[in-house]
Amino acid sequence: MAPWDDRNMRNDPGSMSPGRAPRDAPAVPPGSGVSFVMPVLNEREYLPRAIASTLAQEVEGPLELVLALGPSTDGTTELARELAERDPRIVLVDNPAADIPVGLNRAIRASKHPTIVRVDAHSELSPGYTMRAIATLERTRAANVGGVMRADGRTSFQKAAAAAYNSRIGLGGGAYHGAAEETEAESAYLGVMRRSVLDEVGLFDETIRRGEDWELNLRIRQAGYRVMFDPALSVTYWPRESWPRLARQFLATGRWRGELVRRYGTRNSLRFFAPPALLVTLAAALVVAVLRGTRALTGAAAAVAGIVYLPVAIYAGVVAAFAASRRGAGLTERAWIAVVVPTMHVAWGAGFLAGVTRGARDTVDTSRLSGRNTPLP
Repeated sequence: MAPWDDRNMRNDPGSMSPGRAPRDAPAVPPGSGVSFVMPVLNEREYLPRAIASTLAQEVEGPLELVLALGPSTDGTTELARELAERDPRIVLVDNPAADIPVGLNRAIRASKHPTIVRVDAHSELSPGYTMRAIATLERTRAANVGGVMRADGRTSFQKAAAAAYNSRIGLGGGAYHGAAEETEAESAYLGVMRRSVLDEVGLFDETIRRGEDWELNLRIRQAGYRVMFDPALSVTYWPRESWPRLARQFLATGRWRGELVRRYGTRNSLRFFAPPALLVTLAAALVVAVLRGTRALTGAAAAVAGIVYLPVAIYAGVVAAFAASRRGAGLTERAWIAVVVPTMHVAWGAGFLAGVTRGARDTVDTSRLSGRNTPLP
């Protein structure tokens, strides 16, 4: 792969450093060690694999994994303590508030090494992930680098959700959902970061419960540092296991994105406005249907208003075509895709509009707060 240079930057104002003049992140001596940080809440069924894929990473120097334990109700905390007793590389810190940025900050403050790797308990790092990321950090002198989020599933529903995650149709085409070229980026999925830069910009903002990574990367770029996307890096992500959980997750995520728009305005990508635009269009189509059905709208006015059905029909056709085109998918999975994609868009759009108009306030992602996850084979 060619070395990073200015030609690899995207023509996207959101991806450029919006503050100070560009500068390199401080170099880290080889063999200085790596600290992995992972917030954990109700992840008993996923935690062993997430930890195993993390501790299997090859690094130069010492390695530690700091788990920030939220108040789980499914036995996750007990399992984490058991695993920590078996492996001294696992360090435990409490996160009673259960908020992700709070847990991340507690884990970072408890860590020892100059390179920080964020890990999600619902994900698994690919072999060689950390060494490749560190090499990219050193070559580009970036402050943060992330790769591709490759969603996967085991049940028909989870496979359908994964298909939506991995498609531009589902999540709108952010770089970490499948871009093919190394580039400077607006944000990074999870991220491999230089500790000195995190200390300089102030760690994660604990007032933001979702979208905290985007906001942190904004401050990193405002400080003049680069955030890089490397398509050779990949992380397996396991989506929520049921429709209600997925809907709650996207509703909360959308509301916090609306809050970020309130705070930071046009620094947000235009793609974030697509789901609320869809929701407004669907609402307008429903109003027109009611007015036409009750004869409150007739004649030429009804014909003109009926134009609102066109984008709805196009959207439905695109979703249906996407579901039908899934190779190797059974009828159940394809049917779920036709449900999952609109759920993502409508829930996110509804949350976004609420966040923009009223703020996120104390909105919490409740998709992991109750019940047990689907057992893994």
